[in-house]
Amino acid sequence: MLLKLVFSDHCSSCYQGAVRNVFHCLFIGGFIHAIAPPAGTDPDTFIYMNFMKTHCCYDAIPTSSKLVIFDTTLQVKKAFFALVANGVRAAPLWDSKLKCFVGMLTITDFINILHRYYKSPLVQIYELEEHKIETWRGLCNTTSSFIKCCHLLSLFDAIYSLLKNKIHRLPVIDPASGNVLHILTHKRILKFLHIFGSMIPKPRFLQKRISEVGIGTFREIATVQESASVYDALTIFVERRVSALPVVNKQGKVVALYSRFDVINLAAQKNYNNLNMTMREAITSRACWVEGVLKCYPYETLETIIDRIVHRLVLVDRDDVVRGIVSLSDLLQALVLTPAGIDALYS
Repeated sequence: MLLKLVFSDHCSSCYQGAVRNVFHCLFIGGFIHAIAPPAGTDPDTFIYMNFMKTHCCYDAIPTSSKLVIFDTTLQVKKAFFALVANGVRAAPLWDSKLKCFVGMLTITDFINILHRYYKSPLVQIYELEEHKIETWRGLCNTTSSFIKCCHLLSLFDAIYSLLKNKIHRLPVIDPASGNVLHILTHKRILKFLHIFGSMIPKPRFLQKRISEVGIGTFREIATVQESASVYDALTIFVERRVSALPVVNKQGKVVALYSRFDVINLAAQKNYNNLNMTMREAITSRACWVEGVLKCYPYETLETIIDRIVHRLVLVDRDDVVRGIVSLSDLLQALVLTPAGIDALYS
């Protein structure tokens, strides 16, 4: 069952035209049959790659999910409050004039608005309070970029599109109706693999340690001091384009993890006018319960890491000093694209 929530400042009926519009799908080859490994190559290397090539995006869509849709005339502030209220991180944008979907509103937009227009706790962010989504999109010159995919696209090609375009969400479109069926994410793809992984042989390389396979980021790791301000963290998010920041103390030990999703909670708490607060204050004032820092260690196996299926793990040494970050993008690149000779993540 798919629950759709449509938000508009004038009338929700504008979305009804979606069923009559057909999208031009990003279809990079569709189904690709499994390939036999070259002679002399470990066949285990290609197990996950072939699994993704022989399954399409529609296969990975859950039987029940929630989809929030915004009209572009909706005020930005209302849109972000709706994201928080519905517990989602992104929403497709419907243009009632063009009668089609034109893009996505994500937490990144909220971060960019705060970072661009924040001045001090005493100055109201007018652009957040008054701008409509279409106004913000015009200022950011994002009116022409909408990356999406057909529901029949192979998961292999969907992974390539996610990593190559450095996006975390890929709208899956039914070309016959023009409807958005689902928002595909790295986490959903890995969960699909985890659920149906028993149908395929378990590769032996899963028993290798993280220190052996070299998956993740180990140089120029983006972190933020717990004494730094929230605005400092936003600056790192914007400049480094990372999805989360390990928060470290003076000794370099990780004490918390601050993600992009934490930023959207500033809207729920109405704290977005006080970005001068320290990271320590921001973390302790989080309204929702947050699991502690999810760590991994160099001696842990790749299988252990995959089984956790979280957005990212902070690689630490025995003293809890940050040594690296292992993200879902890193895992998908290593398990699926690297065996195909494709380096979408680092190219």
